[in-house]
Parts: sequence; structure tokens; C-alpha cells
Amino acid sequence: MRKLEITDPDIMRMAIQDEIARSEESRYDHRLHGVLLVCQGFSCAKVADLLNHSPRTVQYWVKRFEKSGFAGLQETERPGRPKSLDDMTIEAVASDLRKSPETFGYRQNLWDGKLLSHHLATQYRVDLGVRQCQRLFHQLGFRRRKP
Repeated sequence: MRKLEITDPDIMRMAIQDEIARSEESRYDHRLHGVLLVCQGFSCAKVADLLNHSPRTVQYWVKRFEKSGFAGLQETERPGRPKSLDDMTIEAVASDLRKSPETFGYRQNLWDGKLLSHHLATQYRVDLGVRQCQRLFHQLGFRRRKP
């Protein structure tokens, strides 16, 4: 039997890894495969090499599996900084941005990061830096305009 080969294996490897990362179920299955390989006698370093992870990650999977069984490989809440703006506030800000700044008593006629930062502090008691406000414009689909 002749050896099968994949066309553009490097590109396909990246595409498959992206597909695995796309859903919680596929990440769970990926961890299961890693632990299964360790059960079959492969070292964590070898499994990590095969699955393109660090050995520490595979060790973490195995320890979680040993401690909690299959549930230990499921997705969990990821720690991180809480959002400064909840969904309702973001909707309200988007509504504000559709209006002229003059509506709120500001002298400017266009929104910018600095004005939005001030507006959030006075109207919503939320302290966001200018750069984060610029990101918020982008997140809400607003584009920068010059007067």
C-alpha cells in the first residue's frame, strides 16, 4: 500500500488546529486524545510534540484528568479581568454615539476617544482610557471621521 500524503501539510496543520480551537467540544476531544496517548505509554513531551502544545499543557491535562476524570477536561470559566461595561451600558453608549456630542452639552461636533472617555466618566461612572475608548468605537462598528 502506498503512503498517503496531504497536499500543503503545514497549511493543513494550521487549519486543523484552528478548527480544534473553534469549539468547546473539539477542544475537549483534543484533550481526550492527548490523555489517551499518555495512557498508551507516550510521554507528555512526545504527546505535546505530536499535538503542537507545550509539555506543561499536556501535564496539566493529565493532572486534571487524574483529579476530576472526564469533567477535568471540560471547558471551565477562564479567569480574567471583568468587563468595565455590561451589555446594557454598551447599547446605551452606542445609542449616545449615534447622536451629536452637542446633544450632551459638549462643544465638539464629532466623537473621539478623549470625549468618549469623558462622557463615560460623567454619564456612566466608568473610567476607560482614551485608547480603550477608541477600541470601543471599533467594536461598535464606528469609523473614525475627520471634520
